Amino acid sequence: MLEILGRSTSINVKKVLWLCAELGLPYRQESWGTGFRSTNVPEFLALNPNGLVPVIRDGAFVLWESNAICRYLAAKEGRGDLLPHELHARAIVEQWMDWQATELNDAWRYAFMSLVRKSPAHGDPAAIAASIEQWNRRMTMLDARLAQTGAYVASEAFTLADIGIGVATHRWFATPIDRPALPAVEAYYEGLSTRAGFREHVRNGSP
Repeated sequence: MLEILGRSTSINVKKVLWLCAELGLPYRQESWGTGFRSTNVPEFLALNPNGLVPVIRDGAFVLWESNAICRYLAAKEGRGDLLPHELHARAIVEQWMDWQATELNDAWRYAFMSLVRKSPAHGDPAAIAASIEQWNRRMTMLDARLAQTGAYVASEAFTLADIGIGVATHRWFATPIDRPALPAVEAYYEGLSTRAGFREHVRNGSP
């Protein structure tokens, strides 16, 4: 059985748990990370030298990095609807997956660490304000994209791109910041909330 190592409150672990629900894939989860088993012990570092979650074990195969894990699981299950086989369609899905992991994550990180995680290292008011401004700017870009497709991020169909961006969108709504009115993002969020895996693993009270 697939093993998932990581705490359920991690945004990147949420991606993998939600995808497993979409795939109907059974798994066993071990809680590693803050407040659980330390990721800085040799046992974990032997699996992922970065000391970050999630990590999966699929038999003898070990893989880390949440987007790589999502691509692997979708491909293994033959889910061309989630990760298209056609070159251009797949490239657009992966483009938005990478945007979430880089541009969007970099924007929200400081504000989230301060306002939700209450990190003492993230208390600079100017840096918090700058993070919020950048976060809202990225979400405004997402709003324009969703208005263009009329449904999901990569196209009119649900794909892996919506796994990562959907989790990040929940974090935007769950963090106590001033947000612009973004009707396409709001409709997207409510649409994702009709999916059982999203409700169970993402919109479940944890930011």
